[in-house]
Amino acid sequence: MTTRETPETPETLETPETPETPATTERIGQVVGSSPAARRRAAELDAALGGTTIYPGPSTELLPRAWAECDLIVSHLALGATTRIIAPLLADKKTDPGVVVVDEAGRFAVPLVGGHAGGANELARRIAAATGATAVLTTATDGLGIAALDTLGWPYRGDVAGTTRAVLDGRRVELVREYRCPLPPLPDNVTQAPDGGETVWTRGDDDNRVAARIVVTDRAGALVLAEADVPTVVLHPPTLVVGMGCNSGTDVEHLHALLREALAGAGLAAESVAALTTIDAKAGEIGLLQLAARLRLHLRPFLAETLAEVAVPTPSTVVAGHVGSPSVAEASVLARGAVLLVPKRKSTDATCAIGRLPARGRLSVVGLGPGARDLLTPRAVRAIQEARYVVGYGPYVRQIRDLARPGAQVEASTMGSEQDRIAKAVARARSGDAVALVCGGDPAIYAMASPVLEYGTDGIDVVVVPGITASLAASAILGAPLGHDHATISLSDLHTTWPAIERRLVAAAEGDLVTVLYNPRSRTRTWQLPRALEIFAAHRGPRTPVAVVTQAERRQEGTVLAELADVDPAVVDMNSLVIIGSSSTSYLPCEGRPPYLVTPRDYTWMGVEQDACAPSGS
Repeated sequence: MTTRETPETPETLETPETPETPATTERIGQVVGSSPAARRRAAELDAALGGTTIYPGPSTELLPRAWAECDLIVSHLALGATTRIIAPLLADKKTDPGVVVVDEAGRFAVPLVGGHAGGANELARRIAAATGATAVLTTATDGLGIAALDTLGWPYRGDVAGTTRAVLDGRRVELVREYRCPLPPLPDNVTQAPDGGETVWTRGDDDNRVAARIVVTDRAGALVLAEADVPTVVLHPPTLVVGMGCNSGTDVEHLHALLREALAGAGLAAESVAALTTIDAKAGEIGLLQLAARLRLHLRPFLAETLAEVAVPTPSTVVAGHVGSPSVAEASVLARGAVLLVPKRKSTDATCAIGRLPARGRLSVVGLGPGARDLLTPRAVRAIQEARYVVGYGPYVRQIRDLARPGAQVEASTMGSEQDRIAKAVARARSGDAVALVCGGDPAIYAMASPVLEYGTDGIDVVVVPGITASLAASAILGAPLGHDHATISLSDLHTTWPAIERRLVAAAEGDLVTVLYNPRSRTRTWQLPRALEIFAAHRGPRTPVAVVTQAERRQEGTVLAELADVDPAVVDMNSLVIIGSSSTSYLPCEGRPPYLVTPRDYTWMGVEQDACAPSGS
């Protein structure tokens, strides 16, 4: 794998970010042989995948070369031919590149080897999404929609095949979460260890025996596996922060040996090290930089004055005299937000301390778009599939219930229960789970993102997953009414006073902004829309285009085109959006369909010189 280092910024010195490994760039090679059709297909995939290395020519020579040089390979040869060429090259599924075979017509993308560990399944999905091909996934977990233990992005040890087989066979698998970080949903036969308080195993005595075990821990994997009495997989989440200080010129071998001793002495897993910290005076120390590269981490330095303010168990006046802080290793661990596990250990030339980051659940506030499945973003799909708990308003939950993986808890609630919905979602995230709170459109536009953030999210990570909002969907149906400056205003006075809404309506009307009215009319709120139209009529001509789009991008979709003087509020309901044009908005005829509604952008190259904010009636 190729890694790219990102230099530290001054801001990072003062306010470190969440621990991350350096970004990796996967090198993808395409072996095309001598077929012109394969070469054309490879060129299309090269553009779709964002850059690949294309190997044209004798496949028996170039496929082995790609095997040695690439992380992932797309073979445009036949499945059998690809199999024969790579068979002698296979060594270890943890290190072999993933191989996807694409047929000459581009109809199928078939992962041949490295489906999980090599990334071939995910590459096949990417190819299918980009080209309209079908990804043919034959791994059992993918076929059943179950998260594979070797695809969680965490280092792992143990009997993956045996444990996965027990999961798939419905046998009892015990989940031990020594560190409660977010996990994807697992089937009901994967039960929490007794102190976890989750699923209770209720099958007969013969089935009550634990057949396998999944352990989530930052303890050394060898120690955990030595205790195992059944097939066991140890998952190592990124939990540990290592703080180090050293004398100038200390070599990387010395530093790495001290770190290994500190981890081994505490029985901790090197695979769980998530961050390497130090003081700013050591930010350019070559040994520390080389150690960070070995660990695939950024070296994160802190300012001396920041570390000097941190209370530590073993301060040193000698260290303070040299670098301006009485502690480097312990203080930088604590400054990173970790709880100290291993106090300072010293060698002749270096110090090392280790801490553990608090476990944080994840709450994804997911925008589902207007309702059409093909307008649901891939990021939203991933957030739903990775969630152990999915909650939302009933109609929205029904849209995506099929995307939730086996073992996920899905809860639909009623209109008006937003506060309870948020409370449940935050509570589950605080327990260490991955949670998806789903809502229609975009979560930040008249939806759940702002109340979630206002509710309070201490102790959890909140991710807002954008969606295609109703105004964009309606605009696309109509043509381009939002082609110039525009405003969106909700007519619902349940949470906003009507005088405030009316001030905004007047401002939008006076500003000659195209205006989208959300929540325009309900069974009980019938007078607000006529009043809004009255306000706009005072500032716009009677022939100003107005469109009503109901159930945008759903089976019941309907559109009414009108002019401001003759809009009938009776055709509007809570599933509608009302779009009021500006003085430059117009209907443009189009053969074979209703006219387009367009607000021109006034591009000078089109020879358009009109003023988009001309006075009303112009």
